[in-house]
Amino acid sequence: MTPEDLAALHQKVFKTPRAWSAKEFTDLLSSPGTHLIEQQHGFALFRQAGPEVELLTVAVAPDMQRKGIGRHLLKTLLQEAGRLGAEEVILEVADNNAAARALYQTEGFVEAGYRKNYYETPIGQRISAIVMKKAIY
Repeated sequence: MTPEDLAALHQKVFKTPRAWSAKEFTDLLSSPGTHLIEQQHGFALFRQAGPEVELLTVAVAPDMQRKGIGRHLLKTLLQEAGRLGAEEVILEVADNNAAARALYQTEGFVEAGYRKNYYETPIGQRISAIVMKKAIY
């Protein structure tokens, strides 16, 4: 997927927090330690810094959600993180995103923190984020 493809899919999936632009994807993909996992209807983007991997975003086409694609992307990311020698994966998720939180919990992530008013919606509202983590063995 090109940065433009990533941005187009991200825009279909994310209204809150806001979707990322093609330039933001270009910049992320060119930064050291950033990895992209692609699948036909989705992608996951993560960054490794030493023993820690940060899941930056996961996006699955709206008409393909709830078909196991997000779970497959997450499992692939965990395998890749382990292969890269990571010891832990962390992420932030909007506290009102029940579907994503449930997915992460079923894959062994636990809540590790809370970021009040972390995200801003396109209309200026604020949404808090839950920080989650999972140790990799």
